[in-house]
Amino acid sequence: MVQQEREHRPVEQFVSELITVGVKERASDIHIEPFSNGYLVRYRIDGILRPMGISLPLDLGRRLVGAIKAMADMDLAESRFPQDGRFSGTFDGVPLDLRVSTLPTPLGEKVVLRLLPKEAPIRELSQLGMEEDTLALWKKLIKSPQGIILVVGPTGSGKTTTLYASLRAISSPSVNIVTVEDPIEYRLPMVTQTQVHPEIGLTFSLILRHILRQDPDIIFVGEIRDEETASIAFRASLTGHLVFSTLHTQDSFEAVTRLLDLGVERYLVGACLLGVLAQRLVRTVCPFCSVNSPPLPEEVAAVKAVTGKEPEDDWKFVRGKGCTKCGQTGYFGRTGIFELLVFSKDLKEAFFSGANQWELRKVAKEKGMRTMVEDGMLKVKAGKTTVGEVLRVTSTLIEGE
Repeated sequence: MVQQEREHRPVEQFVSELITVGVKERASDIHIEPFSNGYLVRYRIDGILRPMGISLPLDLGRRLVGAIKAMADMDLAESRFPQDGRFSGTFDGVPLDLRVSTLPTPLGEKVVLRLLPKEAPIRELSQLGMEEDTLALWKKLIKSPQGIILVVGPTGSGKTTTLYASLRAISSPSVNIVTVEDPIEYRLPMVTQTQVHPEIGLTFSLILRHILRQDPDIIFVGEIRDEETASIAFRASLTGHLVFSTLHTQDSFEAVTRLLDLGVERYLVGACLLGVLAQRLVRTVCPFCSVNSPPLPEEVAAVKAVTGKEPEDDWKFVRGKGCTKCGQTGYFGRTGIFELLVFSKDLKEAFFSGANQWELRKVAKEKGMRTMVEDGMLKVKAGKTTVGEVLRVTSTLIEGE
């Protein structure tokens, strides 16, 4: 009966209902994908794709995709090549910008919608989940008069949120902040924001060269992707500008190696790099169904492997039983775990002597730097997340240590 109602409902109305469900469920993305027996709709909630029991016949799914493409001003006649578009609307009372991406498959086009609330407030640095000592050090670092600061991690690790919060913390009428982004996700007050358009030759490197003629104090480069952008960014930081940017690397030490691989000269990295913040997002235990739960033997072993000792009585092990608020997952919302590498005098000396990323890690840890995995375990100790969740997002880092 429900399936028949879907098939006879105006397809545009069904699109609106799918997006409304996404808003209510706190989804960041909606995936509409074809399989041999029909289209499946899944929602990314707290970083995890979750089926919501919505499946459609192939014919209805294709009409749904066509309606979304029309709303996003895409070429309806073209289904052989990927396309990107966007549209806006208000759903469940929430004004949204929706980024739309299509991908051709043998069974039809897959569509992913990214949900971006127009009025989402830029978060405060204190709301990101940094430990007090890390937050204090980061606040000091981002107030440096010149140099380059990097935030690194995979796609979806919260890098943009951290950088927006950082720019908000240091923006003022007396400072000229200019950004080059792909895309601009949220508008920042008192910040000049520009967006790349590679299809017309408007690249990161081209815009960055012109930004330097705009008398900037602080520059935010959305991502360092190539040697030219890296070179311009580092030379800008060498000539009196504070530059923020991102890299897709696993941890803070790998970022240093990546810069050298991109062709940035070692002396420029050593002279200009102030620090690297690596991060991930972990799901937090649902506050509506959380219960105290003694640690399992494998959790005790994991804590010991990371911290060097078994958890003591002050560790607050909790887990979510599962409820309607969290969709029976036991998790609700996310917080960051961080690894802040400050390029101190000792690290610079090691770097200039030719140290690789593993040798730099050893020096930093001897000076008391906390790794991302260790930071995650502090969240477990405080009862914010679980051992399993920390291991889920840091397994590659543990294997690499």
